Amino acid sequence: MCLGIPMQVVAVDGFLARCEAKGVQRDVSLFMMQDEKVDVGEFVMVHVGYAIQKMTEQEARSAWEIYDQMLGDPADA
Repeated sequence: MCLGIPMQVVAVDGFLARCEAKGVQRDVSLFMMQDEKVDVGEFVMVHVGYAIQKMTEQEARSAWEIYDQMLGDPADA
């Protein structure tokens, strides 16, 4: 099973974005979204290092809540 991870864009340089989720930052390719402008502050779904779609902040937070529940995140206890 593969999961997409919601991340917030913190910097954009061409087809490369620096994204953050839960305090972890990663470089993410925007190549698959080259027909859609991605701006700092927006949220994207990241799968195997590629942003595959934009999402709202609420969608990102909802996804993280579900992931935290699946993983039994102690911060939610």
